[in-house]
Amino acid sequence: MGSFDLRDLFTVGQFLKRRCADGLKAGETKQAKNYVFFEVEILDSKKLQLCFLDKVEPNATIGEIKCLLHKYYPKWYPARQSLTLHPHGKSLRDDDVLENLPVGTTATMFFHDLGPQLGWTMVFLAQCVGPLFLYLLFYFRLPNIYLHEHNYTRSPYKVVKLACVCHSFHYIKKLFEIIFIHRFSHGTMPLRTIMWNCLYYWGFAAWMAYYINHPLYTPPAYGKLQIYSALVMFVLCEAGNFSINLAFNTLGCSGSRPKSIPYPTKNPFTWLFFLVSCPNYTYETGAWLSFSIMTQCAPVALFTFISFIQMTIWAREKQEIYTREFISYPELRSAIVPLFL
Repeated sequence: MGSFDLRDLFTVGQFLKRRCADGLKAGETKQAKNYVFFEVEILDSKKLQLCFLDKVEPNATIGEIKCLLHKYYPKWYPARQSLTLHPHGKSLRDDDVLENLPVGTTATMFFHDLGPQLGWTMVFLAQCVGPLFLYLLFYFRLPNIYLHEHNYTRSPYKVVKLACVCHSFHYIKKLFEIIFIHRFSHGTMPLRTIMWNCLYYWGFAAWMAYYINHPLYTPPAYGKLQIYSALVMFVLCEAGNFSINLAFNTLGCSGSRPKSIPYPTKNPFTWLFFLVSCPNYTYETGAWLSFSIMTQCAPVALFTFISFIQMTIWAREKQEIYTREFISYPELRSAIVPLFL
């Protein structure tokens, strides 16, 4: 029997080491995969081709396709793009996966320009800063608002001062939440929509401030009972709204999709989660309703009513997302009004 050469053993060891480093083990063969790529044709509103994307991964998301389109047209950054499967169809979400859409291996999408965009933080800052300062202009009765003899005068009624404190506190709290607490699920909003939103919030703030701080304003019919009972309700609703926003802050989300179901905590204000999906909107409505009762002012009541309709729409959309994402979502929960709506 011949002598065993250690150098041969070392050579074999080095060979096996290199093979393992390449991801292959001795005796294994690499199996080829049948990989199907997609082709994506993007058309504009006039059905003219903007670009043709070849060899797109089947697990590519709409957000990634927007990034590919952005390379062809740098002025259309992803947040400015809307892609649909039909010329007048619903906009696809950024997290939609190509292979899960009702298309073949050659997909046709339609591009819509959403216009210039601003981030949600700037949107809410613009919506809140305006009403805060506009209301104060009327409260201090700056010139050219009321008659000349009322310039820089104050109302003799305590409810007017309380209303100013409550209104200012509401928007200062919202500004604090925007900067330090809120997590926004969507990236941007079209500039033209922001202008309409600001017109709505700023206009209503000026309208209600004009009447509440008017020299001819009269206090509520039921006096202190109406004022202070509404004040207590306002403070409780503001505390509840802040507590719910803190609770939402602890929950993660992927785009517009929540990662977990919100549940009540030891904080009593969060117990409303037992009955509604969006108690932040419930408390927000309660705060404006109490402000309407406190001031007994028609513009405030109208603003409360319109805001409630809008928040109901948002709450029902949010509840649909919860029920779609989580099979075990509590059936008892309503959207915004316990056991009713």
